Amino acid sequence: MRHYAAYGSNLDPARMRAYCPHSPMIGTGWLEGWRLTFGGEAALGWEGAVTTVVESPGDRVFVALYDVHPRDAANLDEVEGAVAGTYRKLTVQVATLDGAVTAWVYVLDGYEGGLPTAWYLSEIANAAEAAGAPADYLRDLRSRPTRTASPEP
Repeated sequence: MRHYAAYGSNLDPARMRAYCPHSPMIGTGWLEGWRLTFGGEAALGWEGAVTTVVESPGDRVFVALYDVHPRDAANLDEVEGAVAGTYRKLTVQVATLDGAVTAWVYVLDGYEGGLPTAWYLSEIANAAEAAGAPADYLRDLRSRPTRTASPEP
């Protein structure tokens, strides 16, 4: 399988080009029945919780689809923490305007809980905007609570 569904900061095509220069964005879609959430704050020792997805009937997560070239796959696994065991790969179905696409996502190998930093949430929202996420999705994302105050505009 070569399709990767990005839901966090990798939604940003420019960021992905830096990590995976041979892997173009091929479209966007939705993980139906999934919810964007955060976890790992205490276990990982980072400033705040990190993004992940969990199954949640009735919810959905905006994703960018990338056709990952084998040359880039190992680098992406390293960058996303799959090699270290922080995240694991999970196969999902992405709903697109052209039908369902099978892709993988990286899912945090840990418990849900904790809040992201304002900076991290801003990075995710900016990446979603760069990928073409709808305005209501961006509004909901930007209104989530954070561990720290939001940066001044």
